[in-house]
Amino acid sequence: MKNLSRLFVVALLAAPISAFAATRTVTLNVPGMTCPVCPITVRKALRDVPGVEKVDVRYAKKEAIVTYDNARTDVAALTKATADAGYPSKPEGRSK
Repeated sequence: MKNLSRLFVVALLAAPISAFAATRTVTLNVPGMTCPVCPITVRKALRDVPGVEKVDVRYAKKEAIVTYDNARTDVAALTKATADAGYPSKPEGRSK
């Protein structure tokens, strides 16, 4: 049993950190989108963030739904990207 426990610990320590990463989804409220062209800029800004896997921008709802790898990025980086593009955003509720 000791050898099995040691083997488990060694395997756990040898596992890459990304093995513990999870895909998350967050909805960002982007109230500054005032024309039908705005979502293009917001989508590009979010897609350029490393770790972003999918972006769905909804102009009518003034929101962006972002799926990302939480080992590579976080909500703060996503909101910074939209703000840097001229469209400040805030997460709606909690990220999943």
